[in-house]
Amino acid sequence: MKPPRKMPCATPFPTATMTLMTRLLATVTMAAVFVVSASPAATRPNVLLLMADDLNNSLGCYGHPLVKTPNLDRLAARGVRFQNANCQFPLCGPSRNSMLTGLYPNSTGILTNSQLFRQAIPSAVSLPQAFRRGGYFAARVGKLYHYGVPNSIGTNGHDDPVSWELELNPAGCDRLLEHPDIFSLIPGNFGGTLSWHASPRPDEKHTDGLQARDAEWVLERCARDKDRPFFLALGFFRPHTPYVSPEKWFKGYPVADMPVVTDVKEDQADLPAPALGSYKKEQDRLTDGLRRQTVQAYFAAISFMDAQAGKVLDALDRLGLAENTIVVFTSDHGYHLGEHGLWQKQSIFEESARVPLLIAAPGMKKGAVAPAPVGLIDLYPTLAELCGVHAPANLQGQSLVPMLKDPDAKGRGWALSQVVRGGGFKRQGASAATGDKGRRIIGYSLRTEHWRYTEWDEGKAGQELYDHENDPKELTNLAGKPEHAAAQARLAARLQAAVKTTFPADGKTPVIPEGNVMHMPLLVE
Repeated sequence: MKPPRKMPCATPFPTATMTLMTRLLATVTMAAVFVVSASPAATRPNVLLLMADDLNNSLGCYGHPLVKTPNLDRLAARGVRFQNANCQFPLCGPSRNSMLTGLYPNSTGILTNSQLFRQAIPSAVSLPQAFRRGGYFAARVGKLYHYGVPNSIGTNGHDDPVSWELELNPAGCDRLLEHPDIFSLIPGNFGGTLSWHASPRPDEKHTDGLQARDAEWVLERCARDKDRPFFLALGFFRPHTPYVSPEKWFKGYPVADMPVVTDVKEDQADLPAPALGSYKKEQDRLTDGLRRQTVQAYFAAISFMDAQAGKVLDALDRLGLAENTIVVFTSDHGYHLGEHGLWQKQSIFEESARVPLLIAAPGMKKGAVAPAPVGLIDLYPTLAELCGVHAPANLQGQSLVPMLKDPDAKGRGWALSQVVRGGGFKRQGASAATGDKGRRIIGYSLRTEHWRYTEWDEGKAGQELYDHENDPKELTNLAGKPEHAAAQARLAARLQAAVKTTFPADGKTPVIPEGNVMHMPLLVE
């Protein structure tokens, strides 16, 4: 295999970000320094972390009737599939910062995109940084921390330099050539807008195809030099908008067969206003024909991404690394495809908060399903325990190792997600004149095996309660129903107790100093 393309020299950070860099260098151990573990490399497992972008649970191994994902399905057969995994914030930046620090968003201070935890908690030790300190070779290909997709493809995005020993940032035809060909509900806007393109170019010309090749190259290097175990993170950009993938993948999903959600108005009738706060005005332009095209393009992007993941998994087998490598596959959050009248992310319904999570680890269960609710925040302590890597004492997740050994283990029994609304939602019972227009509110959603319970602004802007044993699509809001009062009270107490655990020891969310904003250059203007 050929070595990867020569990468462009790093562009210096703009002046506005120098404060961040100064603080980072002053508070974090130099990136080149690591502490070598006393354990020999041969006995320490490697880690391959595969991450999709904006992927919900539309996978074959999760029982989806249409989407074809044979490669991720065989990974699920090699490990444990977590049936009720949840993100902590259904937006790329906050979710990824939370997962990679092992801290809830209330403790990272990252509640929106275009920010990095170093701006608020500069001395925190990230997951890959902990592995570097433990003697691992840590490498990143593609998107792990937040990127502005698609414009930041080919750059470091909002990356954390201390986390990695090697970064590779390929850019394919989807970024460099095909923007003029992309259909969008808002012409020329792609990243936050429903948009798609069936590309005439093959897999290997696309960014995710190039990333799979680069990951293979890294694995080949690690197979030759086994002095240190590796932590390789590969962040795919699909199925994030724009849904650009080779046209052959579109052909697997005839547009006439794509599902369209119906009875939306009836579903929305019992919902508090903040629950629908992620809706975007341009989505009024959607017809049923465009809805079917959107779903077709999203499913095609998933199958394309799955094929690239398969190439990396095949390389792991071919190079003799699979038996001593922990493989994790997940996404930063879920995704709506019309459910409740919503599209994309930033809700705390099941479709947006839930994520796929597959973990195949040496010596652990194979082909098993863990039903207990878990969170992305649990990955850091899990991987640290499996690999004997020292983890910070302030991690807020639980180790999933007991579930990898016994999938019926209960763990803490819940997962917590949150989202921010910018205001404009009046309190229940308040008049328009006394509402809270313009005030930021937070919604928290607690997921147990049986229930999802959500509070907006501590319940003052609304509550939601869903019985997942009888209503897995969350179509009937049971909050306020007398027959469910006891269950709601019990879940409310549990949610409020859980929220308290998401803050740092001083109980205050870290604040990014004013003016400390990250600005990243683009590969192509």
